[in-house]
Amino acid sequence: MAVELNNYVEPFVEVTVNTFKEFVGLDASPRHPHFLDPDKGMEWDISAVIGLSGAVKGAVIVSMKADLAIKLTNILAGEGHTEIDADVVDAIGEINNIIAGNIKPKVPNGDKIVISIPTIIKGKEHSIAWPSKQTRILCIPHKVYEDDIFHLMVAIELEPEK
Repeated sequence: MAVELNNYVEPFVEVTVNTFKEFVGLDASPRHPHFLDPDKGMEWDISAVIGLSGAVKGAVIVSMKADLAIKLTNILAGEGHTEIDADVVDAIGEINNIIAGNIKPKVPNGDKIVISIPTIIKGKEHSIAWPSKQTRILCIPHKVYEDDIFHLMVAIELEPEK
């Protein structure tokens, strides 16, 4: 039985919006979900990646520009951050950790999903790719503040139809 990606979109949006409201104190407004082109470089400076294993294999990824990552860190850890430092890395990793942990009770077989610790990728205009051709990366942009966008991506390895 193949994992239906549609069963994951709404719960991920709900958990992401709730995480930003309750943990960060900001309204995150979801935009139109789309599948990511893994060959296209994006305007991200930092991404937090959390692997999924068990009932579902894949990853949950939160990516954004440095300016937004620094704004979020200043909310969570106190003012004074001006570049991607250890606090920024921790803050973005923790945001994604909360999202990944809170998704488990909301998706099919969530109790059988194991999440990894966050891995942080830094670098201008990096892209996220997955080695399996069967994996599609769903990208759900979210707007915060007036013009800042972060991207929540869900890469789930779909089981082949039998």
